[in-house]
Amino acid sequence: MTIDNAVPDAAGRFGRFGGRFAPEALMAALDQLETEYLKAKDDPAFQAEFQDLLTNYAGRPSLLTEAARFAEHAGGARILLKREDLNHTGSHKINNVLGQALMTKRMGKTRVIAETGAGQHGVATATAAALLGLECTVYMGEVDTKRQALNVARMRMLGAEVIPVKNGSRTLKDAVNEAFRDWVASVDDTHYVIGTVMGPHPFPMMVRDFVRVVGVEAREQCLDKWGGLPDAIVACVGGGSNAIGIFHAFIPDEGVKLYGFEAAGEGVETGRHAATMTAGSVGVIHGMRTYLLQDDEGQTIESHSISAGLDYPGVGPEHSWLKDTGRATYAAITDAEAMDAFALLCRTEGIIPAIESSHALAGAIKVGKELGPDATIVVCLSGRGDKDMHTAAAYFGLMPEDGQ
Repeated sequence: MTIDNAVPDAAGRFGRFGGRFAPEALMAALDQLETEYLKAKDDPAFQAEFQDLLTNYAGRPSLLTEAARFAEHAGGARILLKREDLNHTGSHKINNVLGQALMTKRMGKTRVIAETGAGQHGVATATAAALLGLECTVYMGEVDTKRQALNVARMRMLGAEVIPVKNGSRTLKDAVNEAFRDWVASVDDTHYVIGTVMGPHPFPMMVRDFVRVVGVEAREQCLDKWGGLPDAIVACVGGGSNAIGIFHAFIPDEGVKLYGFEAAGEGVETGRHAATMTAGSVGVIHGMRTYLLQDDEGQTIESHSISAGLDYPGVGPEHSWLKDTGRATYAAITDAEAMDAFALLCRTEGIIPAIESSHALAGAIKVGKELGPDATIVVCLSGRGDKDMHTAAAYFGLMPEDGQ
């Protein structure tokens, strides 16, 4: 099929997905953001400053590392890891946040707010705010503040105020709700740094543009170092920023298969999962039309994943569009499958991945066995796993209560 790569349209729609479903109080701010972003996109000075920060602050380009011993468990296919874990602050999140922090300054605003699940987006936002002299408040579900306590400490060390959200499931969805409430009340001096390719237009488009450097680099590195394009790209999907980041440059390459792996949690059949595209339906959440988990009356269903970063009942609208057009394939990985892949990468490659990324690694094992030993697969290693060590150590029984 021919892929129209010119989405979203002028109304921010990716086919039947996306758009702008937001309170009237935010419409002026969204209009301002769209207008200023479109100007910045064509402003050489803005783009030069952004690129300089990516190179000299974030540490780009990130490496593309061959994982030969891990690949023995993936049908012998060649596995290449796009190492976003090596960026400053430890994940792909820094790419988007630096761009949005510059947009905040460009719009004359002095404060940023953010939501976070695993904490990596919160840490990146607090980092960029410190760098550019912005006040910073981060909303985080109370459950996530406990399972990601190290990142809470890092955000506070960087000068951010971290507000635990005690409503609902006390996870990422509820943190997003609180961030939107704050923004409605503070929109004159505050920019909401949304952490993934979700939300009302222009956020899905703008965030995608700030993170697409991941795929642009991976594509160039494959051509330069391995002499051709890979057979497949694999990434984990919660909101979907790292996946869009690495997918986007490859969308026109119809010979490159795109695979996204979302969280099956304890199993899709149990109802305790975050598999929005596997088991969800089309509706509206957090300002966008997309696939989400909802009941027959349109009420959002609580999600579950061992990964705080994937524990979200919606997904970015461009992923919904890629699913419906058939350009990308999405499937679900259970907590157990992800943790097996987590341990396998540790012990075969000496790399501790984020639990989010471990869903992609588990998916790569399946894709490798399907495509065979002649295939080359690029896996987006979206972040490092030090933030997840408490969860992983508890899961594998590595932290006895007596500390011995």
